[in-house]
Amino acid sequence: MKYRLTKLPLILLIVVLFFSCDVTRKLKSDEFLITEQSIYSKDSLVIKRELYNQLSQQVNSKLLSFPLKLHIYNLGQRNPEKRFINWVNKKDKRSDKLVSFLSKRQVIQLKKSWININNSIKKTGEVPIIFDETKTENSLKKLESWYWNKGWFNAKAEYSVKTDSIRQTVEINYTVNPGFLYLIDSISENIASPSADSLYQIIKKNSKVKVGQPYNTIQFNIDRDRISTYFRNHGLYHFEKEFITYYADTINNDKKINLELNISNRSIDVRDTVASIPFKVHKISEVNVFSDYDGTSTNIEDSLRLKGLNIFSFGSLKIKPQVLSDFIFIKKDSVYRDVDRTRTNNRISETRIFKYPNILYQEDPRDTTGTDLIANVLLTPKERFSTNFSVDVSQSNIQEFGVGFNTSILARNIFRGAETLELSGRGNFGASRDLANSEDQFLDILEYGADLRLNFPRIILPFSTQSIINNRMSPFTSASVGFSTQENIGLDRRNLNATFGYRWKPKERRSYQFNLMNVQFVNNLNVDNFFNVFRNSYTELNEIAIANIEQVNPEFLVGNNEGDFNLIIPQGAEGFINSINNGTTRLNVDEQQIANSLIERKERLTENNLIIASDFVYDYSSRQNIYDENFSQFRAKVEWAGNLLSALAKPLGLEQTEAGNYRLFGVQFSQYVKTELNYIKHWDLGNQRVIATRAYGGIAIPFGNANSIPFPRSFFGGGPNDNRGWRPYDLGPGSTNAVNDFNEANFKLSFNAEYRFNLFGSLNSALFIDAGNIWNVLDNVEDPAARFDGLKDLSELSIASGFGLRYDIDFFVIRMDLGFKTYNPGSEGSKWFKDYNFSNVIFNFGINYPF
Repeated sequence: MKYRLTKLPLILLIVVLFFSCDVTRKLKSDEFLITEQSIYSKDSLVIKRELYNQLSQQVNSKLLSFPLKLHIYNLGQRNPEKRFINWVNKKDKRSDKLVSFLSKRQVIQLKKSWININNSIKKTGEVPIIFDETKTENSLKKLESWYWNKGWFNAKAEYSVKTDSIRQTVEINYTVNPGFLYLIDSISENIASPSADSLYQIIKKNSKVKVGQPYNTIQFNIDRDRISTYFRNHGLYHFEKEFITYYADTINNDKKINLELNISNRSIDVRDTVASIPFKVHKISEVNVFSDYDGTSTNIEDSLRLKGLNIFSFGSLKIKPQVLSDFIFIKKDSVYRDVDRTRTNNRISETRIFKYPNILYQEDPRDTTGTDLIANVLLTPKERFSTNFSVDVSQSNIQEFGVGFNTSILARNIFRGAETLELSGRGNFGASRDLANSEDQFLDILEYGADLRLNFPRIILPFSTQSIINNRMSPFTSASVGFSTQENIGLDRRNLNATFGYRWKPKERRSYQFNLMNVQFVNNLNVDNFFNVFRNSYTELNEIAIANIEQVNPEFLVGNNEGDFNLIIPQGAEGFINSINNGTTRLNVDEQQIANSLIERKERLTENNLIIASDFVYDYSSRQNIYDENFSQFRAKVEWAGNLLSALAKPLGLEQTEAGNYRLFGVQFSQYVKTELNYIKHWDLGNQRVIATRAYGGIAIPFGNANSIPFPRSFFGGGPNDNRGWRPYDLGPGSTNAVNDFNEANFKLSFNAEYRFNLFGSLNSALFIDAGNIWNVLDNVEDPAARFDGLKDLSELSIASGFGLRYDIDFFVIRMDLGFKTYNPGSEGSKWFKDYNFSNVIFNFGINYPF
């Protein structure tokens, strides 16, 4: 295997060289492939992607300097139908033999398949970019136009071509002489409508177009958007940004511009003439809400008036009027505002009670001034109940193979207040043993659970929060309960949880979440299975026992045919631990230290957990939409647990352990504070190329009633969304080289970067590098290799690198990443590239992007 792997780079090199020599083999004699284009300005090479985008012809895309898509295109035939016919007729009687062997109909189908395959290849690939003098001349005009729009009115562009007649390739060099930059000398206004002029004077000082700045049409467009948005949010219902224009006068000025801002009236057709109508400030005279609009019903059965709203129903009104009033931000007697329409649309949509609303405005026929508008809000309810079901296949370090299902039912408007009640269930059947062994039982593990979640589109508190969290902030209250249980999985955990919290959005790009109560109870039903699950812990304990076999009770051991002895699981292992604790078995200092660590870890991982916590989450994202790849995100979370219980423990007379820790319902409750910070940044490089980065840090500090963090709240490293050179729980802590089966700690740092690019069609790829690790800090772990004691321990950041494939299926992305251990701080000897080969590659499968 290693021999073959060493040949892989050589094979790839031969393939690349072969294709490189073949890139122009299908060109006609008078065709030349454009291989490179450069733009120079003032004798300096320009690297602005924006400027290269102006060129009428772009060089064929490349993957690591290799034109992969072009080669794929060349695999197809120029005229596949003709080639097929020529092949059939090339030999005598080939056509007759094909017809007799297949059939005439199948031969025709074979030809169609050949044509379709060739068309698919060409569609997947990329047409060679052939030098076209006309298009190159057009590129000159576009370059000059780009400079003109930036204020270089006298820019002149020219080009030169370097031709390789043998390879049939050309390189094009564009040279731009920008000339002089024109600056704005004065700004005047010509605003036809008095209403528009009055509004403009209010925001004039905020203009980004100022005297002394270069002429820049992009800046003008930004200002047009700003002015238009302000006007439409202050009553000018008919206004559009197309009514705003700029006129630049350079006559009798030395590289200076007299700029004029023009805002014209709107033009409407009146019979055979076009009339110029000044803009007016419109106000809302009526707000009509139709709660069950279906497009066909005409007879209104119910109506009422509340807070300026006229609420109509074609059947019985199924939602409380006050709730509708909270959702509608368009108010009677207020001026028309686009933002009120947007807020109403968003608020109604996010409740999941109605389909996307339709809001229509019409001029009030009762108003003689033509300034009153009637707002009609048409709401179409969704089905009262909806269901969902999905099946998935999974694999993990616990199960070799698993089949899972998820099902849910959603009930809408259950209390007539736009609430939603969702009941979801999940299950997983898996095989934990070797699938190749026919004697092992298939699907021997089981996991199932259910959750019940109730959402209210408002803040549920005994007092009003309108002065702090009003309806414009999209408030929600959520309450949930759930359980999950495992059979033949690890320690067979049973998990009960309950939450009650709030979320709201004070700004478009900022949101908050506050969980007042987040309760979790973890009950380990099969603690006797510990040493079967955590095999590394058993191995270490067994080695200590065999090294001191003369002190070990023979009843704790079992022999094999080779005369070796091992501790019996669980009786022998538990008995040996008891003999260490009561002093019956005496160990040397090193053995005692290892044994103490093993015993402490076993007690922590097998103990039941009671977590009564609260948490606060802040989210910020500058992302405009799902297609925006030039954005940043920041998320901060603070969680605290056990403080209230700790304060009340003594007054309530709670049970105490020998160590003085309090118990509730027989379980020692956790007490800690935990903080997580996550920052994501994307840069859009154009042509479906993106650089994506992430930085993450988290720390959980136990105190008071606890000296360690419960396993469900600890940190781990590795996996498809973390450090992809390690499997989940296989990384760290520190430089310990993952001595445990499930490695976790209470401090984590992680840094990730990806270069994402398109291969062809819906298939994308990425090159990535991950760095990170977990450590113990401020807890009861004493191993210096696992602890973070200062900045010097940053040298223990593990580094992975690799590449991946991602297939985009519109609504989600299927991802496979291959991770290689690049720097392993726990490795003995050389730490760099020691396991950097395909025999140690980690395959990571995931859905959607990791960050």
